[in-house]
Amino acid sequence: MLKIVAAGVTALFVAASLPAYAQAPSGTAMGRSSVADWSKLTDLRIDLVKAALQLTPDQTKYWSAIEEAIRGRAKDRQARLAKIEETMGKRSDERDPVAFLNRRADALAQRSADLKKLADAWEPLYKTLTSEQKKRMAALTLFVLHDMSEGMEQRRAQSDEDD
Repeated sequence: MLKIVAAGVTALFVAASLPAYAQAPSGTAMGRSSVADWSKLTDLRIDLVKAALQLTPDQTKYWSAIEEAIRGRAKDRQARLAKIEETMGKRSDERDPVAFLNRRADALAQRSADLKKLADAWEPLYKTLTSEQKKRMAALTLFVLHDMSEGMEQRRAQSDEDD
């Protein structure tokens, strides 16, 4: 069963990451994906996690809070990316380093609050998961973290190329 979940997760992340690498028309968030693309990706990830966990009817009552927290994080991330895109459009001599530090602090505070909401939403459900469900959740988490670290590395490489 774990192999099936792993294969599904791998296929999802490969397929879901393709829109992020495709050339997008200008005017979209960070020039990469549209809001609709991000929304579809969020839907796919939510569906994958729910399917992989194979929740029981008793566990399903906790799912709506988790889904809401996931969607909230995704929405806030889109807003942060839009703000970065807006800031990047300014001429370099108009950039204010103090304002940058304040924007960065605000963004980190928002990410922290979103992550705390997600952890709080997961806690009641996690307590009810079987050991097999916890193993599947751990596998999913590893795939997500690996996908995120690859994405960060690609953004760093792209940033280095742009400089």
